[in-house]
Amino acid sequence: MKSVILPAYNKNILRALLSLQVSEKEIPQPADGEVLVKMHAASCNPSDIAFIQGGYNIVKTLPAVPGFEGSGHVIEAGKNAKEFIGKNISCFVQEDADGTWCEFFVTKKENVIVLEDAMDLDQAACFMVNPFTAFGLIEIAEKNKSRAIIQNASGGQVAQFVRKLAAEKNIAVIDIVRKKETAELLKAQGCRHVLYENSEDFEKDLFEISSKLKPSTAFDAVGGELSGKIFNVMKGPAAMVVYGSLSGKKLAEIGFMDLIFKEKIITGFNLISWKEKLEPGVFELISKLLQEKFISGEFRTQIQEIISLENVVQGLKKYIGNMSGGKVLLKP
Repeated sequence: MKSVILPAYNKNILRALLSLQVSEKEIPQPADGEVLVKMHAASCNPSDIAFIQGGYNIVKTLPAVPGFEGSGHVIEAGKNAKEFIGKNISCFVQEDADGTWCEFFVTKKENVIVLEDAMDLDQAACFMVNPFTAFGLIEIAEKNKSRAIIQNASGGQVAQFVRKLAAEKNIAVIDIVRKKETAELLKAQGCRHVLYENSEDFEKDLFEISSKLKPSTAFDAVGGELSGKIFNVMKGPAAMVVYGSLSGKKLAEIGFMDLIFKEKIITGFNLISWKEKLEPGVFELISKLLQEKFISGEFRTQIQEIISLENVVQGLKKYIGNMSGGKVLLKP
């Protein structure tokens, strides 16, 4: 089978991309509790980019096949997983083993979701990270009894799902974007509170709108000084939830007096940890709910391009240059 191979980590993103190779490997065989998936498509996420640079929390024994997420069809299974044979699935895996950027993929049965027949397989390739992340983040906002939230990276897919779920809960959303054209696009889509980070009046506008809406939860996917600007405008009690680091920078300009005296906290969100803490059966119920939203058309991941494994370098370059434009899918 054809597979994308990462031979070594490299902090330089261009060199990391150029090091990727497409080569032949033996089709793996499933062990007890594992399934063999004929891949339909695999998504490219910011976590994948960080991984190939060696800057992600997951470190694999190299060389290895990258890719944390994807969709496909189970064609074989080991003992105690035979019931998955013939099923369409979505998968998310971060073990020290080959990932999803390949033609065939073996993983534990716990890492897959059996899909409804009407679930589109392209959409399913992007199903297990962003929609569930948004669901988990909104859960936090609900627990905080937030009537408004702030989020950055608002042109991205997680932010899109956050807005939809927040609307269902009557939670107002303050959106922050990096590009002026993204701000204009969100406004055209009906987003009410959109701020352009590089405008001259950004901090003034952020303060004024936060004073009015009183957000008590913020979702940070960027890091750097923007984190501090968001954290500092919230009135306590409040929480900033960090779920990404698109800037690659450490949190900065945090008002430490607010941490001490205003009941404000900074915490992290990790999808795997969130899933593990759910009561038995709850994840399956959430999956069914989210799949119904995709099948009805209420939810949809924007896909900007579908590429072959052989064009992985060009595809990832395009994705890095325009993450707000949607996902890039790798198809064998």
